[in-house]
Amino acid sequence: MSKICQITGKKAMVGNNVSHSKRRTKRKFNVNLFEKKFYWVEQDTWIRLTISAAGLRTINKLGLNAAMQQAAEKGFLTGKDIKFLEF
Repeated sequence: MSKICQITGKKAMVGNNVSHSKRRTKRKFNVNLFEKKFYWVEQDTWIRLTISAAGLRTINKLGLNAAMQQAAEKGFLTGKDIKFLEF
């Protein structure tokens, strides 16, 4: 699983651990990612997206369809990235 949010495009950043003596070593700041199922009303199907907490807030604010269209315009989400679920 790629560590990139499919809605916001957030991914891990690189920074430094700074000790008390100010010695710096590299570290990674990961994104708060999780897989979540959504019911896509316009397509009448269930889908699974890998999203961050900020992506979930975007979906709650704009709605699933609008958030997915916005992500597709920015290039974060393609048709092959969406996992369709069959029940």
